[in-house]
Amino acid sequence: MRQRVFESRNAVLRQFAATLAVCSLVLMAGVAGASAQSGTPAPDQSKAAAQPADAAAKDAAQNQRRTDEFAEAAQVINGPAGNPECVWLGRRVVRLMWRDDLDTAFRHLDLYDRFGCPGGHIQAAFRCLTRFGGQIDPKVAETLDSRVHACWINPASQPQQAAAATSQPTAPTTANSQPQPPASPSPAASPTPAPQK
Repeated sequence: MRQRVFESRNAVLRQFAATLAVCSLVLMAGVAGASAQSGTPAPDQSKAAAQPADAAAKDAAQNQRRTDEFAEAAQVINGPAGNPECVWLGRRVVRLMWRDDLDTAFRHLDLYDRFGCPGGHIQAAFRCLTRFGGQIDPKVAETLDSRVHACWINPASQPQQAAAATSQPTAPTTANSQPQPPASPSPAASPTPAPQK
């Protein structure tokens, strides 16, 4: 009889051990799966609350900047090129043309034309942008955006080096002196023939 009690006790213990092993395997698999899906630990609640507030502040600042740019364009530019829809679409077309995305630029140009915006203003703004090509950093989007806006507002603007070169004062002339003609380049020296041997 003692042997039956030991056998039944051993059977219960084996069953309990097997159940415990299966449960721990399932639990470990669940924890491993959850950690593999998340990849990173959850951020603190304070950081999570600060991020939406920071993003909202950035969005508000960007919207205010856009509104100010549209108001500036409406004040400076007379005619339809100063309308907000023409400013928005036109600057977008110029930016896309600069980035060589001509298919998208032409689709935007169709919209620009439908709003009755002047096509010549896009040509003048793009011409202005090409003059500033060396000053635009392709890695910083703000330099391109600010230059496109500046060229949209004033298509006749010039780069600093060119503007400084054209605005240098010339030597004053007196009433008796005649203006000097520009110096002609000196002719290139002709090669001397090689001595005959």
